[in-house]
Amino acid sequence: MHHEHRDVSGGWLRPSVFGAMDGLVSNFALIAGVAGGSDDTKVIALAGAAGLAAGAFSMAGGEYVSVASQRELALAEIDVERRELQRHPEAEEEELAGMYVAQGVEPGLAAEVARQISRNPGKALEVHTRAELGVTPADLPSPKIAAVSSFLSFGVGALLPLLPYLLGVTSLVTSAIVSCLALFGAGALVSRVTARSWWYSGLRQLAVGVAAAALTFGLGNLLGGTAL
Repeated sequence: MHHEHRDVSGGWLRPSVFGAMDGLVSNFALIAGVAGGSDDTKVIALAGAAGLAAGAFSMAGGEYVSVASQRELALAEIDVERRELQRHPEAEEEELAGMYVAQGVEPGLAAEVARQISRNPGKALEVHTRAELGVTPADLPSPKIAAVSSFLSFGVGALLPLLPYLLGVTSLVTSAIVSCLALFGAGALVSRVTARSWWYSGLRQLAVGVAAAALTFGLGNLLGGTAL
């Protein structure tokens, strides 16, 4: 029976998940830390808004540079393989046949398969780069997609702990409740694209977020001491 796999190399899932989780945890922790040292809701809201903006731009910029660098390195290595195929086609064909033999294909059949693949330069390049580099020229991640996904997801995640203050709530408890529900929900949602159970993923993310917020709240209270 034919089956289909989900896209695991599109360049959007990792920055989206990481961005949302980072936005939730970092801004919840930031707001908790400021609230631990100050009872001025304007200061807390300003800190949360600044954390959202700075974090979103930082995440997007970091993702763009890192993915672009990774892509440029892959393209450089693909170009090396392309030149080798042009300069030494016979040796590259033998190398490809050797790969198939190493995977259990009979030598005669492996040589014939390599010969047929090598007749198409584009297909030969794709097969060689996938086997030797673990990448496919047409499926390299996009820096722009990674940056936009990271920016939007971080912004959404960071907005949730800030939202109660923007709506006029003055208690950290409300922000904490919203943040905890969001942390558990985000973790549970991630389980839909992983092998983990929803409750395990949810509780794991909740534990990370609560631990970070508790530590920064304690630090803020130690330095400011006005929240007690």
